[in-house]
Amino acid sequence: MKFGHFDDARKEYVITTPRTPLPWINYLGSEDFFSLVSNTAGGYSFYRDARMRRLTRYRYNSSPLDMDGHHIYIKDGDTVWNPGWQPTKTELDSYACRHGLGYTILEGEKNGVSAAQELFVPTGDACELDRLTLKNKTNATKELDVFSYVEFCLWDAIDDSSNFQRNFSTGEVEVEPAIIYHKTEYRERRNHYAVFWSNTPVTSFDTTRDAFCGVYGGPADPQAVRAGHCSGSIAHGWAPVGALHIHVTLAPGEEKKILFGLGYIENPQEEKFTAPGVINKERAHAMIARYATDAQVDAARKALADHWEALLSTYHLESGEEKLNRMVNIWHQYQCMVTFNMSRSASYFESGTGRGMGFRDSCQDLLGFVHIIPSRARERILDIAATQFEDGSAYHQYQPLTKKGNRDIGTGFNDDPLWLIAGTAAYLRETGDWSILDEQVPFDNDASKAQSLMEHLRRSFNFTVTHLGPHGLPLIGRADWNDCLNLNCFSEHPGESFQITGPSEGPVAESVFIAGMFVKYGHEYAELCDHLNLADEAAAARKAVDGVEQAALTSGWDGAWFRRAYDAFGKPVGSKECTEGQIFIEPQGMCVMAGIGKETGQAAQALKSVEERLDTKYGVVLHQPAYTSYQLNLGEISSYPPGYKENAGIFCHNNPWISCAEAVLGHGDRAFEVYRKTCPAYIEDISEIHRTEPYVYSQMVAGKDAPTFGEAKNSWLTGTAAWTFFNVSQYILGIQPTLDGLKVDPCIPHTLGGFTVTRRYRGATYHIAVDNTAAVQYGVKSVAVDGKPIEGSLLPLAPEGAVVEVQVTMG
Repeated sequence: MKFGHFDDARKEYVITTPRTPLPWINYLGSEDFFSLVSNTAGGYSFYRDARMRRLTRYRYNSSPLDMDGHHIYIKDGDTVWNPGWQPTKTELDSYACRHGLGYTILEGEKNGVSAAQELFVPTGDACELDRLTLKNKTNATKELDVFSYVEFCLWDAIDDSSNFQRNFSTGEVEVEPAIIYHKTEYRERRNHYAVFWSNTPVTSFDTTRDAFCGVYGGPADPQAVRAGHCSGSIAHGWAPVGALHIHVTLAPGEEKKILFGLGYIENPQEEKFTAPGVINKERAHAMIARYATDAQVDAARKALADHWEALLSTYHLESGEEKLNRMVNIWHQYQCMVTFNMSRSASYFESGTGRGMGFRDSCQDLLGFVHIIPSRARERILDIAATQFEDGSAYHQYQPLTKKGNRDIGTGFNDDPLWLIAGTAAYLRETGDWSILDEQVPFDNDASKAQSLMEHLRRSFNFTVTHLGPHGLPLIGRADWNDCLNLNCFSEHPGESFQITGPSEGPVAESVFIAGMFVKYGHEYAELCDHLNLADEAAAARKAVDGVEQAALTSGWDGAWFRRAYDAFGKPVGSKECTEGQIFIEPQGMCVMAGIGKETGQAAQALKSVEERLDTKYGVVLHQPAYTSYQLNLGEISSYPPGYKENAGIFCHNNPWISCAEAVLGHGDRAFEVYRKTCPAYIEDISEIHRTEPYVYSQMVAGKDAPTFGEAKNSWLTGTAAWTFFNVSQYILGIQPTLDGLKVDPCIPHTLGGFTVTRRYRGATYHIAVDNTAAVQYGVKSVAVDGKPIEGSLLPLAPEGAVVEVQVTMG
């Protein structure tokens, strides 16, 4: 069942009913100011950090769902309605929501009045613009009262939701004609405030929630809207809001536009210490003046459209697969950009108050983003590396505003160091910018301990070398990629727990998955050493990698698949010896991607076991059989009910690992089959089952053991976005950046007769046409560059500004 449709020409998803299975959202902003907006105008806004600089409130556990947001009310006589249906839920005569690239348009009509609420964050500015277009379609004059309403968060979202005894006394606002300033915390910090305004003279206003909604009222039926005017309330503590009321007269056929804006203003450091409670409004006035007219707003919208057009043109596909084109060219890269900005911090499933930016998460996000804006990827790599410790380990998460490690989450995830190598190597393959390795980067953000980024990578690599267990496999620590597989969480003595101390004492649980990572990214590290003429170090690295690879082929092999791990007592996890959790997806994907067992047949056997034991119609489950009871020696993984999340759910994040692995073995049909099962455009028809947005990936789908098999959760912010784009662009379509240039090595379904990719790479533009009239799955027969045949499939580097024509024939 569908609840809308794709409009590829406008690069939009058009939702045709407000009653979607869950709120379907969009992200506005791509720099510092961000808003989340749902198909019924729910959502919230923040500046850079969803916890520390939250501008508006959002109640995740609220019922009814998704009532807080960017709401506009229209009062037409006794009828009150919203362009996006919520929160009044007045039935509309027509409705549509258009989620586009960095903007959302809500279109509603009631009693002969049409209203379009257009929301976007302009490039280069810290504000959200909401433009309302009203049109009278009747033959009679319409007298309308329009109200725009936001509820301010008192900046720190955690404190705002818990410290009521203080916050009920601290809320402060200031009002000018058509402008409301929210300055809570300005008295203390004196450097930032929010501004809510309209470009149209207002009839009335409110700044207290009690006055606008009523003490026992709410957004669904605000007393001010019902009365047809606001009271002019000034907030002194309690709950500050911004409510602007404008009376509008529309002649028959007349159309009017009204702009509402929500902005963040931060004074420069030298102006920070002004008098308590006195705000400098000069920057707010300048911001408001930038969008005073429709022409200015139109120009901002065009600049936003041009911005996204430039970003997405970096990689463009034309093939006979409409859905594949749609995902690669529009939605997939768009989600990669959003995920790069947000990591896992702020969505409709993550409140933005705890996780911040993930070390592992952000490194993986680079894989799908680095080709879009390499300069921002460079900056992110240096931010991530600065949270590393001198021994090569790292904080698992850090806060985006301070860029400091998140001590609440801590350390001990032993896969983290290797992801830094993965992200940096991807950047170097894309850009050839070797200067990044010379950048001085602190350890634990301590400038006195700064070393080159290359030294950080060296310590990342050596962390695994110095943390091997009794089977020669890497120690898992607190967890590896699967945060819920906690194999060191108990001891033989009740009430005691292991402390993660090192390889020679304490926990000895080992990870076959990290072994696969170490082989894959260890080889990439050795290649970096080669390019830096560090021959001895490259040789030593490969020797260490070879040792772990042999351990994976012996102690890590279970006979028909790779084991997952060894627990703290040396017992195998993910083995036929286990009653439950006999086979896991992660090591099969990562080990085969690393080439482990490719020549011996073990890789092919492992993938065959995945297809036979883990595959379902909605994707590959994480493990089988599911755990039916809690097992202390495994930790949190067994705390979930069977089929959900880490307990045998379909983790979309690592499904592309299996697709990549199949491509490594040349299995184009199977690689594409795995890709399609979790790809949004291919499963749009089951939206009533899937429930999350049909235009972006979700983190997980309930597995076959779950009562809600096929239901997704945790959409938008997931490593699925980067890994699946990495898979489809580099493994399936096979356009692969290397340290020495682009390599073309497709692995496609035999039914795909060919395709063309336009790829910007290191300043040049490559038009790559792939001919598969031979109907093969894998294999390049010939390559011609600008009409001249070349040996192999590595394209020679072209000078900046060049346009290169490449013809590839498969066979």
